[in-house]
Amino acid sequence: MVGLVRGLKPSGYRREWLAKDVVAGVVLSTLLVPQGMAYAELAGLPPITGLYTSILCLLGYAVAGPSRILVLGPDSSLGPMIAATILPLAGADGDPARAIALASMLAIIVGAIMVVGAVARLGFIADLISKPTMIGYMNGLALTILVGQLPKLFGFKVDASGFLGELTGFVKGLAHGEAVAAAAAVGIAGIVLILVLQRWLPKIPAVLIMVVLAIAAATVFSLADHGVSLVGVLPKGFPPLSIPHIRGSDFGPLFAGAAGIALVSLADTISTASAFAARTGQEVDGNGEMIGIGVANLAAGLFQGFPVSTSGSRTAVAERSGAKTQLTGVTGAVVIIVMIVLVPGLFRNLPQPALAAVVITASLSLADIPGTARLWRQRKAEFLLSITAFAGVALLGVLPGIVVAVVLSILNVFRRAWWPYETELGRVDGLAGYHDVRTYPQAQHLPGLVITRFDGPLFFANAKTFRDEIRRLAGADPRPKWILIAAEPITDVDTTASDVLEELDESLNADGISLVFAELKDPVRHKIERYGLTRTIDPGHFYPTIESAVAAYRRETGAEWCKAP
Repeated sequence: MVGLVRGLKPSGYRREWLAKDVVAGVVLSTLLVPQGMAYAELAGLPPITGLYTSILCLLGYAVAGPSRILVLGPDSSLGPMIAATILPLAGADGDPARAIALASMLAIIVGAIMVVGAVARLGFIADLISKPTMIGYMNGLALTILVGQLPKLFGFKVDASGFLGELTGFVKGLAHGEAVAAAAAVGIAGIVLILVLQRWLPKIPAVLIMVVLAIAAATVFSLADHGVSLVGVLPKGFPPLSIPHIRGSDFGPLFAGAAGIALVSLADTISTASAFAARTGQEVDGNGEMIGIGVANLAAGLFQGFPVSTSGSRTAVAERSGAKTQLTGVTGAVVIIVMIVLVPGLFRNLPQPALAAVVITASLSLADIPGTARLWRQRKAEFLLSITAFAGVALLGVLPGIVVAVVLSILNVFRRAWWPYETELGRVDGLAGYHDVRTYPQAQHLPGLVITRFDGPLFFANAKTFRDEIRRLAGADPRPKWILIAAEPITDVDTTASDVLEELDESLNADGISLVFAELKDPVRHKIERYGLTRTIDPGHFYPTIESAVAAYRRETGAEWCKAP
C-alpha cells in the first residue's frame, strides 16, 4: 500500500510511520462512515453512495495528490450544490438510480475540469472568490443546510425547495403537528452531545460517540415503532466500475453545476492545504492539488460516487491521530470496504435524525460570525459584499449564490481599480520623502506646485476619473504652474488612457500648466513613448524621483517651502 502514495518511494517511507498511519486510518474511518452517509443524504442520494465516494476519493488522492495528510471526502459545503444540480434533473419521481447516475457524471465532469485546469495551470482561479464574499457565501450555505435539515431532524418531510420554501414548509409542518417527538429528541440530543464534546473534549470522536449512542437508543427503545426512520441495512458488496448513463440534455446543467462545485472545492482545498502545510513546512502546489482533486473525483464518479472536496475537520482528526502520509487515507478506505462487504447491517438501526444532527453541526462550522463582525468593524464595504453574497445564497439558491460570490469578488476588484486612492503629497518636518496630506495636514508645499498620487494603473475604466481629478487640481485658486504626478503606483497605461492623457496635457498646456511625471516605471515609460505621448508631454518632464522634479521646479521658479494654509 505504501507504493500507492504519490511522491513517496519505498526508500522515503520511514518504518516508524507505519503503525501511526494505520492507527490514524482506523480512527479516521470512524468519522468517515457517519459523515459520508450523512453528506450523501444531504446531496439527495442514498447513504451507501457516501461510503463508495469516501473509499474511491481516498484511494484516488493517495495516488495523485501532493499533500501527505490532506483528507478528501464528501463535504457539507458541496452537498447542497450537488442536490441543486441533480435533483431538478432526476425528476419528480426521485428515481434513486437516475440520481446516482447524475451525481456520478457530475463527479466525472468536476474531475475533468480539475485535470484540464491543472494542465493549463489555472490553479490561481481559486482566488476568484475574495475572503469577504466567501464568508458571506459560507454563512448563507450554513443557514440553508440547517433549515433544509430541520424537517428530517423532527421526523417529517417537506415538499419544497429553496431556503424560503423549506423554512415555510418546516414551520407549517410543526404547526400541523407533523413532528415526531422521538425523532426530535434523538436529533436535538445528538446536536447537543456533539457540540458539548467538541467544545470540552475535542480529542474524543464526538460524531462516533453520538452515532453509537443513537444506535443503542434505537435498539433499546424500539424507536422505529415510535415513528423514527432508520437507515436500514446497506447494500452488500462493492459497485462495479461503470460509466454513468445520462441523457444528452443533462450535460449542460451538469457542467454548470460542476463548474461551481470545482471552484468551491479548489478554494476550500487550497485554503485547507495552506493551513496544514504551514504546520509541517511543506509547500502548497496549487496545480498539483487540482490534479489530486480531479483524480479523486474521477475515481468516485466511476464507482457510483459524487463530487468531493477537502475536509478540514477530517484532516485535523488524521493529523491529531498521528498521520504521516496518505497511507492513513488508504487504511481508512480499506476499513470501510471491509465494513460494507462483511457487515453491511452495522448501521441499520442508525436513526435518520442522528444523520441530520451530523449535518447540522457540520453546517454550524461553516458559518463565520466573528469574521463577519470583524468585517463590520474594519471595512464596511467588504461587510456589505459579504452580506450580499449571504443573501444571494439564501434567496437565490446555492448555485446562483456561488455565481453571485464570484461576480461580487470580480466587481470589487474593478471597483478598486476604477476608483483607486488619490491624494496630494507634501513635505513633513523630520520625515524623509513626501507624504499624504490627509494623514499630515501640516505638510508643507511649494507655491504653484501640486504633487499628487494615483494608486493604480491607468486604463479605460479609470482614465476619466484621473482626468477629472487633475482638472480639479488645475482649477484651484491660485492656479498651479506644475501638476507633478508621483507615478510609482501607476503600473500600466493602456491606449484609452493614453488618448485621455494627450487631451488632458493639451488642455493644461493651453492654460499654462505643465503635467509632470516622477518615478514612472520603465515599462510604463516605454509604452508612453510608443503611444507617441511625448509629442505633447515634454520629454524633459519625466523625472526619476519626486525629489529631482521638485528641485527642477524650484530652480525654475525660485519657490520656497511654506506651511499649509
